[in-house]
Amino acid sequence: MARSLRAQRSFTVGVVVPEISEGYAALVMSGIEDHLLEEGYFYFVVSHRHRTDLIEEYPRLLQQRAVEGLIAVDTACQKGVLIPVVAVSGHREVEGVTNIALDHALAAQLALEHLMSLGHRKIAFIKGQEFSSDTEVRWQSVQGAAKNLGLEINERLVGQLEGESASPELGYQVTRKFLADGERFTALFAFNDISAIGAIRALREAGRAVPEDVSVAGFDDIQSAAFQNPALTTVRQPLREMGVIAAETLLRRINAPAKTPYPRAITVEPTLIVRESTAKVKA
Repeated sequence: MARSLRAQRSFTVGVVVPEISEGYAALVMSGIEDHLLEEGYFYFVVSHRHRTDLIEEYPRLLQQRAVEGLIAVDTACQKGVLIPVVAVSGHREVEGVTNIALDHALAAQLALEHLMSLGHRKIAFIKGQEFSSDTEVRWQSVQGAAKNLGLEINERLVGQLEGESASPELGYQVTRKFLADGERFTALFAFNDISAIGAIRALREAGRAVPEDVSVAGFDDIQSAAFQNPALTTVRQPLREMGVIAAETLLRRINAPAKTPYPRAITVEPTLIVRESTAKVKA
């Protein structure tokens, strides 16, 4: 407080997230939190639950509370924000915003190359919810990688998560529909690890062993992925590192002289983590 009074600054930033659960947002938040605490900054966290009115209102409310910058996680950034903004997986070019994003093309290539190297050609895909910032870019990347690798995507084996909860239930329901439709598949690539966990439950209930009958790959590499049964093969996003980069970038922008050029985009690289949920196709 004394430092704030002397400098006539708040040393406070705002963080806007869709929700806080075990998955994506929690790991990004851990990186943001660690760096802000290390640098002596306070922060407000608000979750909008994908409500358009809150996505529009929260930046204004946080500015009224004298935050010096904003970090938006998996949240569409609005125009007209008068303080520095860093977006994690924002995917929109907006004046004043630095976007931190994964190389989704490489991520899709890694996952499909792995599954195809195991002999899989009949692959089911679970897309993210329509409101997720990553859904469209990731699906375009999957389609591009499939084309490059000569893999035909069966539209009857493409499903989409529906609902706002960050629960395995959503992946469970999509996979049950695949199974009910009767279209054969030997592998499944899920939008995230949470939905992959739900998919594995649905497969087991239907008498399909993982990975003996169906290989399953996730996305994100959340903390529990390595401790699932079987341990989950996944595309790792460096989520905590993305949070640290977001916080570092925001503080540099806050402390830079006015009109200093700022980075418009920062790209981070994915890593394929091969565990026990994928295996060669049965002969």
